[in-house]
Amino acid sequence: MPTLDAPEERLRKFKYRGKDASARRQQRIAVSVELRKAKREEQALKRRNIAYVLTSQASEDNGVGLTLDKIIKGVNSSDPALCFQATQAARKLLSREKNPPLQMMVEAGLVPRLVEFLHPDFHPFLQFEAAWALTNIASGTSEQTRAVVKGGAIPALVGLLTSPNMTVCEQAVWALGNIAGDSSEFRDVVISSNAIPPLLSLALSSIPLTFLRNVTWALSNLCRNKDPCPHEDAVKQMLPILFRLLQHQDSEILSDTCWALSYLTDGCNERIGLVIDTGVLPRLVELMTSSDLIVLTPSLRTMGNVVTGTDQQTQMAIDAGMLRVLAPLLSHPRSSIQKEATWAMSNVAAGPCQHIQELIACNLLPPLVALLQNGEFKVQREAVWTVSNFVTGASMDQLFQLVRFGILGPLLNLLAAPDVKIVLIILDILSHILQAAERLCEKEGLCALLEQLGGVDRIEALQFHENRQVGCSALSIMERHFGEAVQDSRGEA
Repeated sequence: MPTLDAPEERLRKFKYRGKDASARRQQRIAVSVELRKAKREEQALKRRNIAYVLTSQASEDNGVGLTLDKIIKGVNSSDPALCFQATQAARKLLSREKNPPLQMMVEAGLVPRLVEFLHPDFHPFLQFEAAWALTNIASGTSEQTRAVVKGGAIPALVGLLTSPNMTVCEQAVWALGNIAGDSSEFRDVVISSNAIPPLLSLALSSIPLTFLRNVTWALSNLCRNKDPCPHEDAVKQMLPILFRLLQHQDSEILSDTCWALSYLTDGCNERIGLVIDTGVLPRLVELMTSSDLIVLTPSLRTMGNVVTGTDQQTQMAIDAGMLRVLAPLLSHPRSSIQKEATWAMSNVAAGPCQHIQELIACNLLPPLVALLQNGEFKVQREAVWTVSNFVTGASMDQLFQLVRFGILGPLLNLLAAPDVKIVLIILDILSHILQAAERLCEKEGLCALLEQLGGVDRIEALQFHENRQVGCSALSIMERHFGEAVQDSRGEA
């Protein structure tokens, strides 16, 4: 059962309104691990090239079956033909779909020699094979990627971004994308090696669609990772091209562009502002209506990040139409989308009364109640947090609109949940609503409704919960708002 010794942990995942006014607009620092962990539809961190795409007959030279000793000997030969044959054999082994010998190639000391073959003096066929081999080594573990970086590959690969041979150039893009995607450290080395200008030039040039997809993916990895985030100057360089790529019609290009923007908005308000200033919000809202999951997921993620920003930034997302397209996503057949949409809604609910009124006006309360009633538990948990944010910042009228939409029944049912934090949050929500009813002299009616829904019995039973905080919270509600029931219970005992 989860512990409760660090309640701030969850709150940091939301822009929220808490009882402490100084913390009401606290920026989310780290997003939910479960919400953010990689899913099958999310963007690949690294990509290994297992295709066999060389068009030249020279690539068909024998050598696939060379032993490791012969590969080492051939790669280190002074004979260009042997070098090519051995490098190609190494590349084919590294392109094997199952159990490629990445570590074996690193331990054999092949990386520095492969990097040498990237030099302009060598034939493009050899450059290509070497770049492909290095791409696949860099697709492995961080230590294997580090071996490629230590071997001096980054400057050589950046040099190939302007190669007149398009196949060589594209393979260099792929290799740099793998290196940049590994960590903030390697991403920044790629950026400091001046890789962005040639990548942007490629994105603006007339290259084949598959090549543009690779360029877009490499740019997205240059936006990826935090602690630290990419330097602001690099972000400013890339944003105009990302805006342009967001107008493309290809799903893969749109997906990787949206992922890039999601990484850039997953941080401080200043970074969110840089993205908003490009004018991308209306297009992102449009992409939130996509039937293609690889586009929908990152566009929703980006807009969810945007509404973790300031009130003004959240209002700009609302003005762009975000809430108008959110209702269908709360009812999406995929629970992962429901959860993302609920998280985004919770960030809006954490704002001022005007933003809460927008949620009501866009008819988002009925699907929220439906999720609390029938959603998977991971979605219900997000929905509970949304209600918590809502009741903390809502006006009295907004609060009782929530009650009229039927929020109490599902919340009371979730008091039986095994998640102690969620039970405590629900008790806090109920206490908040009861106090509001008391101030309006409406408590008698609300208490009657709670009794009718079986809520009084549920709360009373929680007084004996194994978790002390749950028991104390339940006791506090019973004594303050259902004093007669407590006395009757004690009398019977």
